[in-house]
Amino acid sequence: MSILADPKLNTTINKTHKITLTKQMKMKLNNTKYGAQLKKSKFSRYFAGLLLLASMSSCVNMKKSTYFHETSNSTYLNSNIEDLEPILHPNDLLSISVSSVNPEAAEIFNTSNTVATQSSTVSGALTQASGYLIDQEGFIRFPILGRIMASGKTKKVLREEITTALETEKLLIDPIVDVRYLNFKVSVLGEVKNPSVLTIPNEKVSLLEALGLAGDITIYGNKQTVALIREEGGVKKVRRIDLTSNEIFSSPYYHLKSNDIIYVAPTKSKVAESSLIKQWIPVVLSAISLAIITIVNFK
Repeated sequence: MSILADPKLNTTINKTHKITLTKQMKMKLNNTKYGAQLKKSKFSRYFAGLLLLASMSSCVNMKKSTYFHETSNSTYLNSNIEDLEPILHPNDLLSISVSSVNPEAAEIFNTSNTVATQSSTVSGALTQASGYLIDQEGFIRFPILGRIMASGKTKKVLREEITTALETEKLLIDPIVDVRYLNFKVSVLGEVKNPSVLTIPNEKVSLLEALGLAGDITIYGNKQTVALIREEGGVKKVRRIDLTSNEIFSSPYYHLKSNDIIYVAPTKSKVAESSLIKQWIPVVLSAISLAIITIVNFK
């Protein structure tokens, strides 16, 4: 009798073969599951690393984009308030009003050689102002007193000189003279919401107030290198100011003077994103990379 013809032996061989195949299939399935879990673990670590880098970058950007992030509860003294009195220059427009115990006698001094100018207020509206314009030689023309040198003086000095002249010439008794700027202005340019030339009615404004009136610095503005351009003694000077530091409060440039110019430069990221294509390229590349990594790891 042949071995192959033995039905019992064939049954035993078939069972053994099936058991072997089942074990191999289980081992293959386990290996596949383990490989998938390993790939998922690698992908999870990769994704966690990206999140960590993004969070670290966010922390750095927050420090650069917030005002005075190092400032705690502190007290700061106003710096050089007496130096805020601006020096008059040619093309400054002044309002000079005179009053006295005799209003009729003072009336003639309040009819100025009106020079109308148009300017933009802090609200953005256009207004017209008229007053005494300091000419290129530094003089104003005042009723009866004639030409008076104004350039190079402060408002206080000019006020005292006019008051003394009115008393000396016996034109008025106990005159009261008030001198005010009509074109006290600062310019705010660069990465702010509303770049503009601001006319300040109360003749006193801080750097932060001017930025606020211009709509604040945009998210693309560099708060660490804000430029302040100021003319002193006929020379234009540029000072860099870090608005992320608390040193601004004790800076001599915290309070602005007439004709100051503030320029907020763009950040490097703004320069890099100057065109629509440059803005979308990093996003598209990141999406493609993430899609490729996902497909490869889950195959």
